[in-house]
Amino acid sequence: MQKLISKFTETFGPSGLEDDIRRVIYEEVKNYADEVFTDPLGNLVAVRKGKDPRLMLAAHMDEIGLIITHIDEKGFLRISSVGGVTFYQLIGQRFMFANGTIGTVYHEKVDSFKELTWSKLYLDIGAANKEEAAAKVSLGDMAVFHHSFVDLGKRYIAKAMDDRIGCVILVELLKRLYGQKVSQELAFVFTVQEEVGLRGAKSAAYKLAPRYAVAVDVTRVGDMPEAPRMDVSLGKGPAIKVKDSSVICHPKVRDLMVKTAEKNKIDYQLEVLERGGTDAGSIHLSREGVPSGVMSIPCRYVHTASEMVDGRDVENGVTLMEKICLSPEWSSMGQ
Repeated sequence: MQKLISKFTETFGPSGLEDDIRRVIYEEVKNYADEVFTDPLGNLVAVRKGKDPRLMLAAHMDEIGLIITHIDEKGFLRISSVGGVTFYQLIGQRFMFANGTIGTVYHEKVDSFKELTWSKLYLDIGAANKEEAAAKVSLGDMAVFHHSFVDLGKRYIAKAMDDRIGCVILVELLKRLYGQKVSQELAFVFTVQEEVGLRGAKSAAYKLAPRYAVAVDVTRVGDMPEAPRMDVSLGKGPAIKVKDSSVICHPKVRDLMVKTAEKNKIDYQLEVLERGGTDAGSIHLSREGVPSGVMSIPCRYVHTASEMVDGRDVENGVTLMEKICLSPEWSSMGQ
């Protein structure tokens, strides 16, 4: 899956501007679903038709980034965040706009990094003045980290693993299920604007009215030096979420996921994320409520230019989701 991970992570697609990554994903899924469409908000939906209950599988296409708030007379760009960008991690990082313009972030003089705020940061695209900068970019334009995918052997580094790795898993899952008999209808949803409030999943869930849902996303880990204590590590299998800030996963969905992993001898971990959320946070509140779960891929350095995942967790994640989709228990589980 390395080529697909590289293609997805290196494609431009900040929240609200997911057109490029949606086109890339569409080309991958169009021949493996019974119906493929884009809804009014921009979510890409690929449906494997079948009987009730419908199971919604969601992974978000968007990535974090920056937005131009002001262009000064010397051609420097003042910026703000799109999604959960931590400003002190931006110094010296390169960013790219949709038209290919590239710049680097730096800051005004400060006596201490404690004084560093968004108002002190600027993006330098090499313009000599405001007119030259305005010929390349405009107020409101968005930029994303400009970093390439790196294969470290068993592990991979890239920007936008959150959540292009989830998109890769859904694409691979759709391809693996092609030609197999699945008892329930499956809706593979590649959502928009997750990083700014779980927005795309909310509208998609309202339209699709699924009986159950599973979101596929990344999660933080506790296996780095002096990391916050958390019982999730790279290389020990995908994580089955218990709780995060946005959802307490439905016990019937979670238990089915655990049971499926154990039955098929797939390594897994349980996840309790103290801060953060996924598309399941908005899906489970749609209409009269949708029992929802989450499968997470452990990821180091989330919301940085170099997010790291383990290829074995990704492969096991695809296998686990395949077995979950093939499980006959969805029809008999009830609510």
